[in-house]
Amino acid sequence: MKGATVPERSNYQSGVPCWVDLMTTDLPTAQRFYAEVFGWEVEDMGEEFGHYGMATLRGKRVAGIGPVPPGQSMSSWNTYLATNNLDATAAKAKDASGTIVVAPMDIGDAGRMAMLQDPAGALVGFWQPGTNTGAQLVNEPGALCWNEVHVRDGDAADSFYGAVFGYETEQLEGDLDYKMYKVDGNAICGRLAMSGEAAEEMPSMWLCYFAVESTDAALDQIRASGGSVMFGPEDTPYGRMAQCADPAGAGFAVIQMMPETD
Repeated sequence: MKGATVPERSNYQSGVPCWVDLMTTDLPTAQRFYAEVFGWEVEDMGEEFGHYGMATLRGKRVAGIGPVPPGQSMSSWNTYLATNNLDATAAKAKDASGTIVVAPMDIGDAGRMAMLQDPAGALVGFWQPGTNTGAQLVNEPGALCWNEVHVRDGDAADSFYGAVFGYETEQLEGDLDYKMYKVDGNAICGRLAMSGEAAEEMPSMWLCYFAVESTDAALDQIRASGGSVMFGPEDTPYGRMAQCADPAGAGFAVIQMMPETD
């Protein structure tokens, strides 16, 4: 997952998920929950940055945790896709029928960001790195390992992300309408076209997966820390996974990744 399995990262190709953050209605509870579940330590960046916190694991940045912005009432995880030129990428997204929710803006010297809604209804962030190139640790327990967008209209999502980032696509075998999005032949994220009850009940969204040593042990800890298990666990070709929610209702997934083979 994440295309390359090297845990420590210092740069990301354009189009690759490079960062995730949680916007929560209950910051203290969220910090405690993710510390207990994933072992994160969170540093408050101060009032200048709206008390946005940097979550680290073994001293490496893994995610952000901050309060929901004014006017937002739901906690949620956000996925950010890397770009070397935010303004050009945002313009491409607008031309491809995306809606700009937060216009390109500087985040101090850390980088530049924008938030958009794709034509299938999912919110997605774009990140142009400055001093913060993104997650410094991925693909190991407690860190991000996969991102996928869940939508009702798979064709609309495919057309949009293909136009903006030039993704190649690969339809997976099986009953689900699931495509791998690829950059230079490497699978870097996925697209699920929801159907049935999921399509009726769930909003379009980007889902973040975090690696764990044991899915079942992680689910026990999630429940003990005030979270809930929404779906699973189930065994997949990529590992044992489950979809969960933190105490404020933000959805995420955990997966016990399969060991690498030569």
